[in-house]
Amino acid sequence: NMQILIKQTKVVDTESPFNGKTVDILVEDGTITRIGQELSAKDAEVFEAGNLHVSPGWTDIGVQVCDPGFEHREELDTMAMAAARGGFSAVAVFPNTDPVVQNKSQVAYLKRRTEEFGLEVMPIGAVTEQCEGKDITEMYDMQQAGAVAFSDGSKSIQDNGMMMRALQYVKRFDGVVINHPHDKHTAYSGQVHEGTVSTSLGMKGLPGLAEELMVVRDLYLAEYTDSRVHIHNISTAKSVDLIRQAKAKGIKVSCSVAVLNLAFDDTELMDFDSNFKVLPPLREKSDMDALIDGLKDGTIDCITSNHVPWDVESKDLEFTYAEFGSIGLESAFGLMRRTLEGHLSLDEILSKIISGPQKVVGGNSCQIKEGTKAILTFFDPDQEYEFSDEMIFSKSKNSPLVGHTLKGKVLGVMSGKNHLFF
Repeated sequence: NMQILIKQTKVVDTESPFNGKTVDILVEDGTITRIGQELSAKDAEVFEAGNLHVSPGWTDIGVQVCDPGFEHREELDTMAMAAARGGFSAVAVFPNTDPVVQNKSQVAYLKRRTEEFGLEVMPIGAVTEQCEGKDITEMYDMQQAGAVAFSDGSKSIQDNGMMMRALQYVKRFDGVVINHPHDKHTAYSGQVHEGTVSTSLGMKGLPGLAEELMVVRDLYLAEYTDSRVHIHNISTAKSVDLIRQAKAKGIKVSCSVAVLNLAFDDTELMDFDSNFKVLPPLREKSDMDALIDGLKDGTIDCITSNHVPWDVESKDLEFTYAEFGSIGLESAFGLMRRTLEGHLSLDEILSKIISGPQKVVGGNSCQIKEGTKAILTFFDPDQEYEFSDEMIFSKSKNSPLVGHTLKGKVLGVMSGKNHLFF
């Protein structure tokens, strides 16, 4: 049998009897068999590192995987490596592939293609055929085949009646609809956040209103249908307020924020770096402060990497013509730690990538105690380093963070019998 002995690691897991203690952990055939001091196992592979911490594995919601159909941007294998390097043991992937993930055989394909990865790939099924917003899919069949949620992913559901029917449909099996709030008619062809920066750059603005109108609509519909909605990657102070009030009323809503929207404001666009051209767009300092407050008080449940791979041909263009999106799996945790220092404790940050996402999409959770399946992330929360090209394992390299200092380094991931130590 396969044995791995992890030496002197500090447990960060509020659910574990060992929380806050520094221990040795023995894993045999993918299960935690012993936790204690000075453990030994004669044939075990030993893993040790300075300032080693361990937590239950992390989950990211809303990864654009590009495979099948757009493998020149990302493949399942490269995404899995990027996720592991970023400390994620599970990713819920959007359906915007070609073909779109819109029936049970495509859900099954994703599960089958990734079962050897040691990364739990959780398919999110499309709400509408081709994600075009016209005809509803067979969501129940997909749910039976393993879809964890339903969304048109990067395409927001524009039609109010369609969103209402989707919420009514998933209510039967306590499913959740994930929608990125972006009213395209109000957004029109905006490029950057509408404000002083867009005016000074002479660029078309993307108003916060385009997000907030749809947040309001989704909250009203969730209340009307008494069904679960997850509002994906909010970015404005007003959105935080709206969702805070909805939660206080008992509406079944959860939401997430993309880490870039916590770390940077729209002044980054003064240099026209198209890697900072993302959706939702970078907003203002006051929005960033409100988002951080929303994380602190529990209004915002999850932080996402907002991983959107694009090849050079799609990004290395005049700003107006460049596509929206940046990769983020490898750098997400280091950027969270750097940005949220002094605002959120390590425990609080981890709750946004462990228990928060699990409440939305489920997944294999792990309590760090004897007898549980080992689904673990190993990291040094304090190590500072410069993010470089060599740290990117995604097939696309569209990150705005190369050359930036991050804090908190992932040292390994373990998922049952699969493990990678870096």
